[in-house]
Amino acid sequence: MSKIKKTSRRLVNVAIALVVGYIVIYGFAALSKRSKGPLGGFLENVSNMVQNIERDAILEKRENLRSNKLEWFKDQRKNKFSLLKTKYILFGASDDSKESYENIFNLEDSLALTFPIISIYGAWGENAEYKFPRNEVDAIIRVGSIPMITWEPWLDKFSVENFPNISPIETRNKKGMASVAAGHYDAYIKEWATEARKVNYPIYLRVGHEMNDPYRYPWGPQNNEPEEFVAAYKHIRDVFESVGAKNVIWVWSPHLTYGKFQEYYPGTDYVDVVATGALNYGTSTSWSDWWTFEQIFGNYYKTLESFYKPIMLAEFGSLKPGGDRAQWFADAFNRFQFKYPYVTSIVFFHYSSDGSTTYKNVDWYIKDDSEVTTAIKNELKNWDPKSKQPDIK
Repeated sequence: MSKIKKTSRRLVNVAIALVVGYIVIYGFAALSKRSKGPLGGFLENVSNMVQNIERDAILEKRENLRSNKLEWFKDQRKNKFSLLKTKYILFGASDDSKESYENIFNLEDSLALTFPIISIYGAWGENAEYKFPRNEVDAIIRVGSIPMITWEPWLDKFSVENFPNISPIETRNKKGMASVAAGHYDAYIKEWATEARKVNYPIYLRVGHEMNDPYRYPWGPQNNEPEEFVAAYKHIRDVFESVGAKNVIWVWSPHLTYGKFQEYYPGTDYVDVVATGALNYGTSTSWSDWWTFEQIFGNYYKTLESFYKPIMLAEFGSLKPGGDRAQWFADAFNRFQFKYPYVTSIVFFHYSSDGSTTYKNVDWYIKDDSEVTTAIKNELKNWDPKSKQPDIK
């Protein structure tokens, strides 16, 4: 069948799904307000069907194009140990679009790059939305990349009825990591690990990131001692190993500002990649200023290098307020591989509406900022993104 016919068929299917979805959702909306029930579930399935058709159309459009550009990565992405010993710098991105990866693909076009890594986020919980994100993972693999999942151990979405050993919701976060280490959430972790094992490709798993930050996440030091987080991290990996999920690449990701790296380090046998964020908030908040990449990341590089692990910039980006954003990126990439030889992956934090840290939503998008994308491309012309890396233990 010709590409034109395939495209026409997809468009017709999308149109039919949209019409059906519109009729069902709006024609019976009044009935579904009182109770989800069978009708609510049907409406949800129709909505998912529409999203899946749209996603599949976008993915099919990019599959061949990306697979050709990622031909050099084809064999490497199948082997966990090859990824850990990579001699290339692997670029990637995360994005807040839940329906597709179209904005990530657009960012690739703007930067003249194709990302081996696509990053997604997921929270803990016992409901369906917190299960292993199989659809997202399959889509990422389908277009030639591998997934990195930041897995956040929020504990408030579990019930005592189904997890009888956990604390009441009012006190659950206090010593929450000790509870994880004690096995109180093992039923959930094992289910998730079993699904991860079924993926026939490696998965980067970034568990409980920024665990040394006392302000942001409940798994931080305001609720847990460092040794409790370490015990929880090690226990989670042990559970994965027990069900045979050996395709997981374990990413340990502290916040640079708050130190105590050694106290929070689970040990060389439990960590495959050392990661951190390198985000410049500029003057967009009361607590930040215009800081260079050197100030944010460079000043801590030697400490991270001392772990002798591949280093990942898991969240990399800059906001506009306070300085010249294009110059910030140009300076960051200038002689990058010579300054930071242990860095093997750089993941752009590409969110258009991020309210996770600031009192207002901020925009990290650079795909339509020609000054920024041109500055990045100009710097990348001066060094090889596949440049040789040091031998890493």
